[in-house]
Amino acid sequence: MDAIEKCDVMVYTKIFLKFPYKFWPCGPEKEFFIYAHERRGYYTFWQHMENAYPGSNILVVTLTNGESKRVEAQSDHETLKEAMEVLRNMFGPDIPDATDILVPRWWNNRFQRGSYSNYPIYFNHQNFDNIKAPVGRIFFTGEHTSERFNGYVHGGYLAGIDTSKALLEEMMEVAMRKNESQAFLLEPLLALTGSLTLTQTDAVSGLHKCEIPRQLFLSSNKLGLPEAIL
Repeated sequence: MDAIEKCDVMVYTKIFLKFPYKFWPCGPEKEFFIYAHERRGYYTFWQHMENAYPGSNILVVTLTNGESKRVEAQSDHETLKEAMEVLRNMFGPDIPDATDILVPRWWNNRFQRGSYSNYPIYFNHQNFDNIKAPVGRIFFTGEHTSERFNGYVHGGYLAGIDTSKALLEEMMEVAMRKNESQAFLLEPLLALTGSLTLTQTDAVSGLHKCEIPRQLFLSSNKLGLPEAIL
């Protein structure tokens, strides 16, 4: 619980605006542009999508944490109005209005409540071990369990691989312990039934330990111990 309480969740919001045509500079080394405002994080970081999706006429603006939560609490119309005011400050009053806007709401999504983990600088290796430690048969994974790449998509991917390996190892250990336990319980019986074939021995080892007394009881029908057990 202490490790969980130390783990903060950041909000990272990419807002997409679609335009009838592009009015921003494109070409080599012209993918990103910055807007300086007196309020920190106010529609600061912009990116056009022409390099990735030519002809899409889409701009993306990135907000984080406080500004993300503020924007999520207002309507898309208000957000569009603010974004267009910023763009007109940068590119002039004659640019076209956006025809569509997409505003993700990671913070208000009750299944998400944020975008990625953000640990304090004093978070150590033991904290990571604690936060991903299994509870009974429940295993935990995700980017927040990756000590090296927490907060990133590949952190979640690599953590999933590590947790899958840990789960498989635990399943194999449980199976081995179960087989050893069964072998220990059946040793006296196998000593009495030296005439059992390999096939019959395999069948005996498949019995549950609770079945052994019942099968021994059936031996009173004078079928003989090997036949009674099988």
